[in-house]
Amino acid sequence: MTAFDADLRSLAAQTSLSRRTVVATSLATGFAMAVQPIAAQTAIITDTNGLTAGEVKIPTQDGEIPAYRAMPANDGPFPTVLVVQEIFGVHEHIKDVCRRLAKLGYFAVAPELYARQGDVSKLTNIQQIVSEVVSKVPDAQVMADLDATVAFAKATGKADVTRLGITGFCWGGRIVWLYAAHNAALKAGVAWYGRLVGDTSTLMPKNPVDLAADLKAPVLGLYGGADQGIPISTIDQMKEACRAAGKTCEFVVYPGAPHAFHADYRPSYRAEPAHDGWQRLQAWFRQHGVA
Repeated sequence: MTAFDADLRSLAAQTSLSRRTVVATSLATGFAMAVQPIAAQTAIITDTNGLTAGEVKIPTQDGEIPAYRAMPANDGPFPTVLVVQEIFGVHEHIKDVCRRLAKLGYFAVAPELYARQGDVSKLTNIQQIVSEVVSKVPDAQVMADLDATVAFAKATGKADVTRLGITGFCWGGRIVWLYAAHNAALKAGVAWYGRLVGDTSTLMPKNPVDLAADLKAPVLGLYGGADQGIPISTIDQMKEACRAAGKTCEFVVYPGAPHAFHADYRPSYRAEPAHDGWQRLQAWFRQHGVA
């Protein structure tokens, strides 16, 4: 057991994770209110032709949480990708990412990781989402729910979890780094503009930069050069921490791209870096055994 996993166990005990109640019992329909109106001219909508896709329930230690699952309709088992939500939860964009991955031949599943703290889809601004829900989500809970999602995927018989990858966006980008330090069975991760340094708390005791030496899988980090919330200096810190620890980490910084450049339904979307990052994700997964 690493120091990080010991910290997570201690955190789980302190926050009584086993006694929490699931609040969000189903997924949001459409896009989160905080991102309305959507940029309809750029939003990508992937169909379900040739797919099995829809909401599922993930058994956890305290009940079950909702998730979105998409996979090819025939054959299997398929390589497995965990998709970790943005700050806005598992709304239409994250569901669509799952369908895009399924079209590539993956079993893709996105658990609603705020299910015990609240439904962010009905909240109208980011500050409210952070203060009322996200700030109350323990890292230990997230790691346990991702582990439960892997177990669910394996139990379906349609997912090959020996070929396990993870990708996440914004809030989920940070989680990619944490999960790569947590699960030794993970083959590879792709983190889209996930925070690397910052304040810690009882519920979030470590930053990715603190966990570089604990990384168990190679991680590709995709970042925007004009991201106001993630300075280039923090990316440089993470690069150096990974290098010093001898870990396989690669970083791509897109000049002029803002935060959330992959979010095609928002004004922050930038088509060229989003497309390039998606191609790099596929290549990274193939290179490291998630294919």
